[in-house]
Amino acid sequence: MASRLGPEATRRLADKKEEFYLAALSYSQSLWLEGKPAQAILQLNKAWMADLHGSEEILVRHPSPYQALRWIICRAKDGGAGFMGNPVRHFQHLASRMSGPRAEVRAWRAWACFYIASHALDHAEFPRDGTQIAREGLWIPGRERVLNGLRRSGWKNEIKHLFPAFDGIG
Repeated sequence: MASRLGPEATRRLADKKEEFYLAALSYSQSLWLEGKPAQAILQLNKAWMADLHGSEEILVRHPSPYQALRWIICRAKDGGAGFMGNPVRHFQHLASRMSGPRAEVRAWRAWACFYIASHALDHAEFPRDGTQIAREGLWIPGRERVLNGLRRSGWKNEIKHLFPAFDGIG
């Protein structure tokens, strides 16, 4: 990556599908290198918004970034890499309040990320939002249900790239 990227990296490509996906991944990397893990995670979220079908060449070269998410979380959890926030709570809120284009598949992806974050992080330091769960009667789908949702509506081979990030998650 030669230069710092900014928000315009994805804004100007919103309708460009593959270019948008790559720009979101690149911007995520740029933010990580600047010491902004929370914002890097948000850009990974943005990459999953790309209107791709699963057979695009970009997904062969740059598969769904579940492993990148786990990598960021594992390296930022002690706070030494910059502010990360609470990815568990973030993905819980994202998944349970999803709207917009392709909301169903994006919600399944957010639940998959919720499981990655929940497993990689200490529950006492990075708790779920118990208030939301109690107040809204939130039902958190089981891991197998999340996998089935992604098998049904995700990109081709998406599950194959999710499994390494799920490694060790029971």
